[in-house]
Amino acid sequence: MITATGLELRAGTRILLADTTLRVQAGDRIGLVGRNGAGKTTTMRVLSGDGAPYAGAVTSSGPVGYLPQDPREGDLEMSARDRVLSARGLDVLHAELAKVHIQMAELTGKALDDVTAKYGRLEERFSALGGYAAEAEAARICSNLGLPERVLVQPMKTLSGGQRRRVELARILFAAATDDGSSGAAGVGATQLLLDEPTNHLDADSITWLRDFLKSFQGGLVIISHDVELLEAVVNKVWFLDAVRGELDVYNMGWKRYLDARATDEQRRRRERANAEKKASALISQAAKLGAKATKAAAAHQMVRRAEQMLSSLDEVRVADKVAKIRFPAPAACGRTPLTAANLSKSYGSLEIFTGVDLAIDRGSRVVVLGLNGAGKTTLLKLLGGIERADTGGVEAGHGLKLGYFAQEHDTIDPDATVWENIRHAAPDTGAQELRNLLGTFLFTGEQLDQPAGTLSGGEKTRLALAGLVSSAANVLLLDEPTNNLDPASREQVLDALRRYAGAVVLVTHDPGAVTALQPERVILLPDGTEDHWSADYLDLVELA
Repeated sequence: MITATGLELRAGTRILLADTTLRVQAGDRIGLVGRNGAGKTTTMRVLSGDGAPYAGAVTSSGPVGYLPQDPREGDLEMSARDRVLSARGLDVLHAELAKVHIQMAELTGKALDDVTAKYGRLEERFSALGGYAAEAEAARICSNLGLPERVLVQPMKTLSGGQRRRVELARILFAAATDDGSSGAAGVGATQLLLDEPTNHLDADSITWLRDFLKSFQGGLVIISHDVELLEAVVNKVWFLDAVRGELDVYNMGWKRYLDARATDEQRRRRERANAEKKASALISQAAKLGAKATKAAAAHQMVRRAEQMLSSLDEVRVADKVAKIRFPAPAACGRTPLTAANLSKSYGSLEIFTGVDLAIDRGSRVVVLGLNGAGKTTLLKLLGGIERADTGGVEAGHGLKLGYFAQEHDTIDPDATVWENIRHAAPDTGAQELRNLLGTFLFTGEQLDQPAGTLSGGEKTRLALAGLVSSAANVLLLDEPTNNLDPASREQVLDALRRYAGAVVLVTHDPGAVTALQPERVILLPDGTEDHWSADYLDLVELA
């Protein structure tokens, strides 16, 4: 069980939650929802113990598996398999067994007897922690999350951002799996799962498998997700974090009933406020009449106080959530072909990502990059954007090229710098007031400008990165999963901006809606680098890529 008492959360001086009590018990599958910036990620971080509340206390009676939006990746030199096995402490034993097994093949006599005995002791410890059955279970979880054997043997540092995030998710689910391979609280590891946008970077089959895993999980679960189908299938409770009131409403029901109940609550609040305002107005009007007479002044004063009390006790009426107004400006003038690349190849150690990729990005062209996870889509964008260098070949800037790069892991944002410092770095030649106005359209105002970017939610980081792109007047945009972490309304704004943008776009995404909005002309298939005209037949590959 996770228990939070007297919980107060803040972002700067803005109160996200005040004097709140929360409990996560075995069997609870809670959907934590609210608009971007309401404090969902902050709440999750504090419940996990990864962050400290402004006030109050959080206690947990069992281990917690926490998947943040920007996962901690551990030792990047270790293999992906060992990273997953480390959830149960099996990674060290696994490596030691492999080392001793090699020694056994090289020794004879008493030395061999000693090493064989050591191997037996290690195997006993390995078996006590689940042993080879647990290792097989880890492999099954990884496979279901799109992490095949060829990925598991690679060092973490060679994996794409999406692959590393799936390794972290596999690690957490492996910790939560029971000894018989199902999901539940009786296993070796976590009895509570806190998952922040777990479907990011997952294909459709993996999302379906994850949905079934979480439905059968017997421990406590809190999940933040914009995947409505996942919420409908999994959650049996909803926590709605209301950014207007700074309160968390608890609904002990499934997703569809919650939507109806919340709509009813909003109608009730509006009705109560309208009635109270009507009564308060009548009291103030009556007080004004009585106040003209000295003998009635005390009564008039009481009426005014009563009207003020009635209004102050009311909940704030929920207004429509603000949405960032995303519009890419007219791109800077450029030549016919502002960006070309020839014979690009990239390897990490002995692992070849792709080789011999050629492409030319013409002015205003629209290109989608497709390929299975790990095929090098993110790597290709980094090479085009000058973030990494190719092993062979090169990228050539055409006349007037002005690049804008959106990184799926928000690599372009300095987490230690403030929101204001980040936008100033992105647009050093733009006037201060113009930048303030721009940030305002992306819903960053007041004290938020002084907030460290590392404390922003995933959706807020996406908005800040997009604000930097807008300020650049780029004529070629390199977009890597630009709709991740966005609520539905903000996602639609991004898609509408893509439709209207007149410059060239190279897009990597798992979001079919983003591809449809882009209306691409060409597709590049990795790792072969094959180029083809876009057709609707490729749309089915987007979610699988």
